[in-house]
Amino acid sequence: MRFMDPLQEMDRVVDQMSGRWRGGMMPMDAYEKDATYTLRFDIPGVSSDQVDVTVEDNLITVTAERSVEDTEGVTWLLRERPTGSNSRQVRLGNRLDASQVTASYDDGVLTVTIPMREEAMPRKVTIGSTGSQAAIEVDEA
Repeated sequence: MRFMDPLQEMDRVVDQMSGRWRGGMMPMDAYEKDATYTLRFDIPGVSSDQVDVTVEDNLITVTAERSVEDTEGVTWLLRERPTGSNSRQVRLGNRLDASQVTASYDDGVLTVTIPMREEAMPRKVTIGSTGSQAAIEVDEA
């Protein structure tokens, strides 16, 4: 038995007609390793010169444009590959250094890396000894 969502086909048709990419956004993975956050966006079929990454006020915006193919005179049997412009925004927390964002694009995957601010990284606190003096003096009245 297979469950069918009665609105799924309607959503697909509306997305195609409105120019939105299927699902409304580009798929993204995000992870943290060694004080660096990495975002990976799937943008298959888009060349690197059609991808734009901007950072403004701790907000990363990724915009991609997939051109419409020259299909004059064809009879479409099925058309699910989206075309047009799509963007996705990711808000960065104060722990991240927005001035050090880097991006690379390979095989349809955009990788954006954001390092953690130096002052936001965990640090070890040295415990000192005050000898015989009390660190806090309490007046008893």
